[in-house]
Amino acid sequence: MNNELTGKAVVPAQHRGELPPGFHDMLDDLKSIVRGAHVRAQLKVNTEMLQMYWQIGRAILERQGGEKWGTKVVDRIATELRTEFPNQRGFSRSNLHYMQQMARTWPDSIVQQAVGQLPWGHITTLMDKCKTRFELDFYAQHAVHHGWSRDRLTTHIRSGLHLAQGAAANNFDVTIPEQSEAATQIFKDPYRLEFTQLSDTAAERELEDALTSRIIQFLTELGFGFAFVGRQYPLTVGDTEFRIDLLFYHFRLHRFVVVELKTTKAHPSHLGQLSFVTAVDRLLRDPERDDRTLGILIAESQDATTVEFALQSQNQPLAVSTYAGLPPGVRELMPTTDDLSRLAHEVLHGGAGTG
Repeated sequence: MNNELTGKAVVPAQHRGELPPGFHDMLDDLKSIVRGAHVRAQLKVNTEMLQMYWQIGRAILERQGGEKWGTKVVDRIATELRTEFPNQRGFSRSNLHYMQQMARTWPDSIVQQAVGQLPWGHITTLMDKCKTRFELDFYAQHAVHHGWSRDRLTTHIRSGLHLAQGAAANNFDVTIPEQSEAATQIFKDPYRLEFTQLSDTAAERELEDALTSRIIQFLTELGFGFAFVGRQYPLTVGDTEFRIDLLFYHFRLHRFVVVELKTTKAHPSHLGQLSFVTAVDRLLRDPERDDRTLGILIAESQDATTVEFALQSQNQPLAVSTYAGLPPGVRELMPTTDDLSRLAHEVLHGGAGTG
């Protein structure tokens, strides 16, 4: 008989039941430690690279200032660096010019500033698209804080986010003092809605249609944390069905957000329409998980004093903002708010026809 022994590696059975209690929780913790180390290592590499770029840019600037170096000298530097370090990217002629621009823009060590926490591609985007130091620092800080991709950063720069950071009028300090500051930060005035391409006689429903058809852009304009729940969202109170123009949920504040739209000037009576806030609290909010619902009225314009008094009379957390639906140069050619109101009234009530 041919008795052949075949050697086989024996792998211990990995039955879940044989593992000690808490094993998988511990394993998750270890994985988090490893991932955290990877992230810190990548950040360290990025920081060192940016510091190197900044030092190169500063050195070239200093020599240019003292010895009047021209473009050809910078081109030669790029060639020499690529030859000396063939496996290292980033020494192109255009990149060297960006390095000089960075050192000129941020004369102090860049790693001590918000911009020093961004990838190089973000920084070149900032330098290409921002006109002032204020804009550069504004978008750098927001990109770091919110973790924006380069595309998202570009979108916010193009929309002029830095021009729309005034806080919307609100009563949060009285109605929700425990989260007043956080809630105030998520609402701004005005919202820039150029992408809606509204006509000068647009009605609320047209504005609502435009916003929901471009909901991704609208969410971007609202800011980080908003999730879209629905439009004309139905709520039945007693025997009556009400509909909310736009309903959102803010997953950082853990609150529903009711949005009502007006293409006319904000009026105290409009705030009464935000009584939907109470209905949402009663019918949709989970008291154990969600805080009180917020309401925001987005109107074509507002009178600050009138809105302030109207908000003071409300016991629900409400805010009032305006929107910029057309570029400033175009808006100057559009009818005034009173003209819009008159035109809307004529359309709705069969006013004078055209000649």
